[in-house]
Amino acid sequence: MERNLHEFFMQRCLQLARLGEGKVAPNPVVGAVLVHEGQIIGEGYHRVYGQAHAEVNCINSVPPSLQELIPKSTMYVTLEPCAHHGKTPPCADLIVSVNIPRVVIGCVDTFSEVAGRGIQKLEAAGVEVTTGVLETACRHINRRFFTYHEQQRPYIVLKWAQSKDGYIAPDSGLPVAISNKYTNRLVHQWRSHEMAIMVGTQTALTDNPQLTTRLWPGKSPIRLVIDRDLKVPADHHLYNDEAPSVFITAVTGRKKTIVLDFNKDILPPLMAELHAAGIQSVMVEGGAKLLESFIRAGLWDEMRVITGEALLGSGLRAPAVRQAQLQEEQELQGDHIAVYIPAPSST
Repeated sequence: MERNLHEFFMQRCLQLARLGEGKVAPNPVVGAVLVHEGQIIGEGYHRVYGQAHAEVNCINSVPPSLQELIPKSTMYVTLEPCAHHGKTPPCADLIVSVNIPRVVIGCVDTFSEVAGRGIQKLEAAGVEVTTGVLETACRHINRRFFTYHEQQRPYIVLKWAQSKDGYIAPDSGLPVAISNKYTNRLVHQWRSHEMAIMVGTQTALTDNPQLTTRLWPGKSPIRLVIDRDLKVPADHHLYNDEAPSVFITAVTGRKKTIVLDFNKDILPPLMAELHAAGIQSVMVEGGAKLLESFIRAGLWDEMRVITGEALLGSGLRAPAVRQAQLQEEQELQGDHIAVYIPAPSST
């Protein structure tokens, strides 16, 4: 019964945490509630990077008339409270200072600056700590954060739109609308959740993409362009000021470039460069050759495939979905959207 109650309040924490998606990176999204005798008396989430964490907002939300209940309440939080000084003071210290006697935590923070220290600090002060409540869900909402710190690379999302007969572009090479306006808006929401977005040379040249979140009220990601010889003209959208652009190239002498040896596989050093730059997640939007390079390398964490209603008949084939497990799917005004994750290893 107690476990079910813990999960009930942790679900609310997860709902709150998701409100911070796209606004707090490189910090994790976190939600917290304060409960007294089965009633929520305070709740909060991490709203903006550099500002108060979820636990602080939760405690500050308790009305003056109920503040005397704080030392008799239980705090639920999706992620282990921080124990280090960053942009804000340690949340573990705050919990101790207001005499909260019990804390229920969704998952441990594996970031080296925390890594169990928050729990240790709470327990050393006599706080009763319970961990692992809805742990899988709590890790999932921060999959970008955990992948970045645990695997030393960005979280990679592959995304493309294909015709009903499996083509990503027509024979003419000209841009063609495959998905509808509702799906396009969803894609812009997806972009707002990632720190960077990547395209290859041909996509940059042919489509002249903007790669912004203009259809959604969110921050535009950093635009990463694979452009070995810097062929993309300076009058293309990728050179405007709507979002930062970084060109991955073999040519030196320009600002905002990552220079790599294209005679070798560029993905491992590129992942290292992006990790060093603090980029936690990348959405790869094309073209087919770039997407295939990530698939062949097994270097991806999510695959989002939009299948429109149009038939192209011929053209450039979409990447093949392989070694993938369907996670979810939906229909959006005729477009079919499928989300895959890597299939479990058989070894």
